[in-house]
Amino acid sequence: MGIQRPKGTQDLLPGTVEQWQYLEETIRSVCREFGYDEIRTPMFEATELFQRGVGQTTDIVQKEMYTFLDKGDRSMTLRPEMTASVCRAYVEDKLFGQPQPVKLYYMGPMFRYERPQSGRFRQFHQFGVEVLGAEQPLVDAEVISLVWNLFQRLGLSGLEVHVNSVGCPICRAKHREQLQEFLATRRNELCKDCQDRYERNPLRILDCKNPSCQTLTAGAPTTKDTLCEECSTHFERVLALLGVAGVAYRVNPRLVRGLDYYTKTAFEVMVEEIGAQSAICGGGRYDKLVEEIGGSPTPGIGFAMGIERVLTALQVQNKLPEEKPRLFAMLIALGEKAQNEGFALLSALRTQGISVSMDLQGRNLKAQLKAANRQGAHYALILGEEELEKNVILIRDLTLGEQSEIPLVDAVEEINKNYQRGV
Repeated sequence: MGIQRPKGTQDLLPGTVEQWQYLEETIRSVCREFGYDEIRTPMFEATELFQRGVGQTTDIVQKEMYTFLDKGDRSMTLRPEMTASVCRAYVEDKLFGQPQPVKLYYMGPMFRYERPQSGRFRQFHQFGVEVLGAEQPLVDAEVISLVWNLFQRLGLSGLEVHVNSVGCPICRAKHREQLQEFLATRRNELCKDCQDRYERNPLRILDCKNPSCQTLTAGAPTTKDTLCEECSTHFERVLALLGVAGVAYRVNPRLVRGLDYYTKTAFEVMVEEIGAQSAICGGGRYDKLVEEIGGSPTPGIGFAMGIERVLTALQVQNKLPEEKPRLFAMLIALGEKAQNEGFALLSALRTQGISVSMDLQGRNLKAQLKAANRQGAHYALILGEEELEKNVILIRDLTLGEQSEIPLVDAVEEINKNYQRGV
């Protein structure tokens, strides 16, 4: 076989891409209702942005980034996530000068070099939101409520929001000390990655998916044990607001998330049906990130949702639309004169917003009718030499098998009437 697509990527073909469009349209609708505006950033950025923003101790920076030198000998990286990019745009494009908070959402491809598996790709797609410029617990609750509302709109069931507070730098320092003390005698038994994390970022050991590490950290001090008064008050207020909004949540003291920039609220949305990797959305607060990449101190919070993983969950629960939208009509033109007249009619119908196609191969009547049925057309519009002589066109209902004849001059108006009636 010739050239193939890169490992960990996929072709989205007709029949599948309509499912993506359905999800994307639902996302846009919910974001509009919550007052969020779309942002689009470059698919590659200066490598330093992700090193400083995502964190040097993360698996993403250490193992997974697609990094290259451009022709100017500058280090560039295909974006592995979008939060750092949005924060860079907030600073560079002076969004801080707009009324605060700035409420943004995005959709697009991300890139990470990791072992492809079910629901995970090297080019994958995320939807996410970011709110910059507000630190109140109400903002945390709104962001979590938005994704909860989206999943309810999509009809997903069996969902649960896992929520925790990872604290601020002050109370995290206390937790770090307690956690290192707890793990000191177990350090050599941890996996290699967690042994490396012990000094650099011991909090992430609680996030390790290695069963042995999970056993060794059972009973370890959690961030909830060391929250300062401000972080504790913030967290309790978030929980109260989630209850008011009807969000089904549970506090998970081991939830820390995989990125260095999180502060205070961290959360994931879990669904059972998609296997061991059951999280389909995750996020949290990052009040120091904008400052870390060179901006003024700015509170922020957001989440990212894997499009592929949500589509898998929708498919497992049979919540995807059953079939793609039907073609309203297929124009069957027999002969060159009929093609000329039919092509003009086709153009007129399309300006009315009517989905109509025609045969492009000069096939006979029988073959064109078969093609119309295969494409799910509701009507066949038949135009041949006999119809041209009589200045009429035949309209055949392919569902009922009924056929009528109308003047060609009235064709656009009559077909449009049927279209508007949905028949």
